Amino acid sequence: MKIIITGATGYVGEGVLLECLAHADVEQVLVVGRRRCERTHPKLKELLVPDFLRMDAHKEQLRGYDGCFFCAGVSSVGKGEEEFMRLTYDTTLAFARAVHAASPQATFTYVSGAGTNINGRQMWARVKGRTEHDLSALGFKQQFNFRPGIMTLTPGMRNPKWWMRLLVPVFGHLMPWITNSMKQVGLAMIHVVQRGYPKNILEVKDIKVLAMGQAR
Repeated sequence: MKIIITGATGYVGEGVLLECLAHADVEQVLVVGRRRCERTHPKLKELLVPDFLRMDAHKEQLRGYDGCFFCAGVSSVGKGEEEFMRLTYDTTLAFARAVHAASPQATFTYVSGAGTNINGRQMWARVKGRTEHDLSALGFKQQFNFRPGIMTLTPGMRNPKWWMRLLVPVFGHLMPWITNSMKQVGLAMIHVVQRGYPKNILEVKDIKVLAMGQAR
């Protein structure tokens, strides 16, 4: 498989990237981002894009891919709804449209998060819910929305802050029912490209099922 990943300089994207680079069925990974991920690997290619809202110039470099794992994202803390909408909904949909134009056969996977709800009370949950909803209408071969909870680290990750390294294992141990490992998230994304899944919104338990190579 040939896979596109965004957000590789962040927590989720780095963990997913490590799983893709280690997986025998993934032959090439294209990391698309605003800055370099500072990794080298025979499978790894990078495409620097200053603005995901202006992807037209890069469509040719997105051709021929089997999957796109959109792991880029920003916190809603300190942001109004208009700004968060632009940084979350607008950029994700613009990127997805560019991938669909170049590789309509691809499986597009979006990382939203536990608690996402298009009709929710929290602004971030509504914005991510709308993003999930509108991605599903773009016409990809397959489109999935991942809603992981707490995500424990994969060995070799460089991006997590010190407090993440300290606190995430503790919370993950105390609340296993809302916890995925980064390894589970990465493997589930790879497996969903290979074999699909009966529903397009995947909660914590679904991610665990897919990571084991199973489907219901």
